[in-house]
Amino acid sequence: MSLPIEEIQHIANLARLELTPEEITRYRDQLSAILDYFQQLQAIDTHAVSPTTSGVKLETTLRDDRVLPGLSLHDVLCNAPDTDQDQFRVPPVFE
Repeated sequence: MSLPIEEIQHIANLARLELTPEEITRYRDQLSAILDYFQQLQAIDTHAVSPTTSGVKLETTLRDDRVLPGLSLHDVLCNAPDTDQDQFRVPPVFE
């Protein structure tokens, strides 16, 4: 399937591309080859093939959740540059 030059120019215009005549010819050949390949794929009977989202079996490799002890309030605040009433004190964002 060979695309007309006008269609290549239209696609280039939609993509806001300025193409030289050589580029138009090259893209015409490349896009035509891609469309020919899609026509070959369309000819394959896939009615007996169930739809899939991946050709590979996906497995979750996450570890099990475990409850672990956290830090004490003292340990959390010990390296803070400034604290006030067991909270981090930060400079105001809005003045």
